[in-house]
Amino acid sequence: MQTNPEKLRSWLVAWMYAVVAGHLAVGLLLPWIASLPLVEGYHVYVEKQFWGQNIPQGVRPVQEWWIALFGPTVAGMSIWMGTLVYFGAHYRNSIAWASLIIGTLVWAPQDMYISLQRDVWLHVYLDSFALLSMLPPLFWLWQHDRQTTQRNAAYEKSAP
Repeated sequence: MQTNPEKLRSWLVAWMYAVVAGHLAVGLLLPWIASLPLVEGYHVYVEKQFWGQNIPQGVRPVQEWWIALFGPTVAGMSIWMGTLVYFGAHYRNSIAWASLIIGTLVWAPQDMYISLQRDVWLHVYLDSFALLSMLPPLFWLWQHDRQTTQRNAAYEKSAP
């Protein structure tokens, strides 16, 4: 069974838009869910990883504040990411895809390293999932659009 590269491209672009939408939704929701009982287990997990059994008093409100503050950061990053996906998708701009690849490869290892220093494996797992769900499609889109652009440029050169 042979796959049509343009169909695959269309599906991967839709996937990247879904990733952007997911990041935007999480970014907009984090300020509101940071203090809900739903995330109590997460707070306890992080507190134990940082302080063990000697958790200082007053840590929870600060932790909730940092999570709430992280929400707009994630939302802002998703808007930037969406802009690059748009340019890559509509203009077949391999530089946009490469920028997303580079940004992901700069961000994820740093976040994973910091998480590993404190044994916060949940973040390592989330970052690994993000890398696996984003990098293969981005590399494929970058390569496909780069090759398409090069073929079109060669064709235009050879045309009378």
